[in-house]
Amino acid sequence: MNSRQPTHTPYDGSSKLFTIGLKPLELDKWIEVDGHLIDHLAEKRRLYAEIPGKVFVEENGTRDAQREVRDLIEAHLLSTFPETYRQTGAGIEIIGAEGNRADIFSDAPLVAASLLVQEDLILMRRDDSGWRLAAGSLCFPSSWSLLEKFGLPLQQIHAPVPGFGPGTRPAELINRMFDGLQGQAVERFNWSIQADDALYHPLSNVERIDRATNRPSRFPDGDVNAHAFIRVERQTLRKLPMSRDILFTIRIHLDPLKVLARHPDRATLAASFAAQLLALDEAQLDYKGMTSDRDRLAFLLNHMANAA
Repeated sequence: MNSRQPTHTPYDGSSKLFTIGLKPLELDKWIEVDGHLIDHLAEKRRLYAEIPGKVFVEENGTRDAQREVRDLIEAHLLSTFPETYRQTGAGIEIIGAEGNRADIFSDAPLVAASLLVQEDLILMRRDDSGWRLAAGSLCFPSSWSLLEKFGLPLQQIHAPVPGFGPGTRPAELINRMFDGLQGQAVERFNWSIQADDALYHPLSNVERIDRATNRPSRFPDGDVNAHAFIRVERQTLRKLPMSRDILFTIRIHLDPLKVLARHPDRATLAASFAAQLLALDEAQLDYKGMTSDRDRLAFLLNHMANAA
């Protein structure tokens, strides 16, 4: 659990929900490393050991692109974080976590790359159907299933997202952005609220429909302040120079909601957060699983803002 100030606060209005919101990203800021690195990698290793088929998928013919991802990430880590990573005869290792081998789970290069960074790594490949999910290491999903999305093109992947399904303008724009991506990297943020600090947070399509139909509260004892966590996703896109596939990275930051009360800009952050929750329509609330809890969350946030 993180008791420090949040690393990212996209709920300040800079990254509104259900918008594309892509922004240019300097390559030296591509991967994020923080004090949770060892703990997050330990959780990835646990998931690979216990449920490998749910957290890693690959199509035949993607290994060269996977190696390209691994090589890019290794080179980036060595040049950007020399105090954390070092080159050895066997490859790259994390200083202080020597001997943690990836090949005990899989010989896939994407798995090896995923056990160096806190990001999840998704490989997108273009064909006649569009950009499809061709391989992925997804240990920390935010309410979606890697197996259900595997092999699907973007428009079908985004089908459950209100306003982003097949045939919508946002869906067409995303496809064009993927096509137009060249050497530059881009990033966007997404955020939500969850009732615990679990990094592994999957949700199948059946579970999503059931949740939207029944709309259960995730805080049955009513104590939102004690249990709510802000889940921030930092997503990046980068076209691989050799394969021309696109690497989609997802970095999860979890912060207890109550840390906002100690933030120097708590009045602005809490008020903006509440306003954006109150602006969500019914379909958006159902998708985020916040239909039953939105008003309680907004009340708590507005109280926090007014008490500042």
